[in-house]
Amino acid sequence: MASSCAARPSAWSAALRTASRSDTAASASVRRSFAAPRSLNASSTRPYSSRNARSSSTAVCARSTANFQSASKLQARPFSSTPRNCYKTVEEAKSRYKLGPFSMTSAVLFFTAGAGLIVYFRYEKERVQRQRIAEQTKGVGRPKVGGEFSLVDQNGNTFTNEDMKGKYALVYFGFTHCPDICPEELDKMAEMIDEVKKVAGNTLRPVFITCDPARDTPAVMKAYLKEFHPDIIGLTGTWDDIKGICKKYRVYFSTPPDVKPGQDYLVDHSIYFYLMDPEGDFVEALGRNEPAPRAAKIIINHIGDWRGKLDRD
Repeated sequence: MASSCAARPSAWSAALRTASRSDTAASASVRRSFAAPRSLNASSTRPYSSRNARSSSTAVCARSTANFQSASKLQARPFSSTPRNCYKTVEEAKSRYKLGPFSMTSAVLFFTAGAGLIVYFRYEKERVQRQRIAEQTKGVGRPKVGGEFSLVDQNGNTFTNEDMKGKYALVYFGFTHCPDICPEELDKMAEMIDEVKKVAGNTLRPVFITCDPARDTPAVMKAYLKEFHPDIIGLTGTWDDIKGICKKYRVYFSTPPDVKPGQDYLVDHSIYFYLMDPEGDFVEALGRNEPAPRAAKIIINHIGDWRGKLDRD
């Protein structure tokens, strides 16, 4: 009886120790299952092991390497090859913010382009206006200026209206004994010739026609015109020839009545430059108040607008 009672406590102690070990093992298993992540395989329910951890770490590294390589390829593309500018200081960032997207270079280019467009459109506007006026004056309202004539130049050769065609002609009426106005206008004509020649070449034919044929012989005209410009063509003729061409060009002139041979006198006449186109048609009259640079610019503009054949020899 005594041995039986002594054996029972030992059996109970063994059972309790076995149960305690089982509880400890189960608790440890539960802790491991909650502490360690599951395997990447969704179909597996086993706890995360060290082998699975190594596989997961390898996969993460592979993905990171692939992402880095993709990012490197993107950075190597042409549009992203240039690195972005970084600001070294806060002051530089503020200065850049105040300036905005425009720099000094872009501002200069912007205003230069704007000025060029303004000049271009202004020139085109003036050209269209000149062309419109020229087309309108070709009708009934156009003044009849010019026509057929036959005179003698300073070299004694015959010169007609056909000899003026092919180029623009600038015609002026005066006389060699004029004390002031004619020399001033011929000086202006010489300046106009040079200005036009710089831009348009040899496209202008200057002509000086006398209103005093009694004194202005070819020899007198030749000596007189040498003082102004070698390109000026001097024309003279008989009294009837000069009277006829002055009438065709609407030029007023008069001499004192009862003038005796050898007597000095003045001739009153109109003071205009008559611009004729290469076909012999009247284009524009330039008055005395028109300065030489502006008059030359007007002639150059007309030459530039001409669409027909133009003699440059």
